[in-house]
Amino acid sequence: MPPEPASHRELPALAALAREELTKAVGGIATVHASVTDTVFAGLRAVGGSRVRTAQKTHDVIRTSIYTAVASTVDVAGDLAESLAAFSDTVPSETRRGAETLGFLDGLIGDQLTAEGSPLAPDISVRVDGAAVPITPDGLATAFPAASGHLTVFVHGLMGSEYTWSLGGRPTYGSRLADDLGSTEVLVRYNTGRHISDNGRDLARLLTELTLLWPVPVTGLTLIGHSMGGLVIRSACHQAVAEDAFWPELVRHTVYLGTPHLGAPLARGVHRASAALRLWRTTRPIATLLGRRSAGVRDLFRGAVIDEHWRDTDPEAFWQPAVDYPPLMQGVRHLYVTATVTRRPDHPFGRIVGDGLVMTSSGGGRSRKQHLGFELDDGFHVGGVGHMALLNNDAVYEWMLPQLTPRRALPPGRG
Repeated sequence: MPPEPASHRELPALAALAREELTKAVGGIATVHASVTDTVFAGLRAVGGSRVRTAQKTHDVIRTSIYTAVASTVDVAGDLAESLAAFSDTVPSETRRGAETLGFLDGLIGDQLTAEGSPLAPDISVRVDGAAVPITPDGLATAFPAASGHLTVFVHGLMGSEYTWSLGGRPTYGSRLADDLGSTEVLVRYNTGRHISDNGRDLARLLTELTLLWPVPVTGLTLIGHSMGGLVIRSACHQAVAEDAFWPELVRHTVYLGTPHLGAPLARGVHRASAALRLWRTTRPIATLLGRRSAGVRDLFRGAVIDEHWRDTDPEAFWQPAVDYPPLMQGVRHLYVTATVTRRPDHPFGRIVGDGLVMTSSGGGRSRKQHLGFELDDGFHVGGVGHMALLNNDAVYEWMLPQLTPRRALPPGRG
């Protein structure tokens, strides 16, 4: 029996997920409402006695009826959406808007979707024009008819997709490097809601298959990651070296764009807010909603890149233990780019917020207590831009191009 078309799996799954999440949202709002009103009526009872209890019962009946009716409406609408979706031939994951929507969903609950075997959480893949490329000799030859021996592999960040590299509609770094250096742009898509170490393991496997089955002999690899994508690259390199894979010997450069090597302050803030809100009954439902952070988001708290960083730890603990980061892969030049929303990196506000998501110290893998091994000369800073601007920025490209250009040997007697 031939496999079911992707459109017949993805659209009904999207409709079902929308219904489930709306139902949870309605339930969450109802719980918060009940929490608040119970607190208010408890205070009123202290003053008004039993008369207030009668008013509360009436209020509770009306409240329950309203939320039950809303939940029923959502359920009926969900049934209708699932039925209509089954008749569409559109494959959401192969369109830009669909890929962006699924990337957002996977970043939020991708680990849950993977555990459920949902078609909305696909395996890691190479994408061309939105479609997954079969990792076979014929599939790769068809997708990359002008394949060169130097691959530049791009790994997007949290809640992203391969489309995020074309921010602003400008030519991507990969297409510009293809023109300037003759390398081949390889865009990777993955489920950012999973643990970073799991995605790193999958990326290591994918790179093994790519370099073995590529249409022409592979002579070099450049790995470029934005934000979480840089952590996935570090994890893949570490695991590949540990398993004695051959492709690390082909890597010339890694480039980390706004990567939170030492953790992201936003992830820390959400984690601590969730833990604090659990302390009070009225705010506990909000903490539950905040607590629905995916494994990938939780890993950003400390920049966890190996299994040992998250295994056997309490993900809800207010304070998380410090971790030992694996060293950068040897024999490779590791480049990194940081940014601040202020023009000067030493501006007090810029020092506090960084690029809005990542601090410059974390982006450079260097703090008062930790130093991953990046060389200061291999870093570049962009002022007056935010985190997402690093995906496609002229200043970044103008700095990166000469760093990635193969260096010619000096004539005899020079150097």
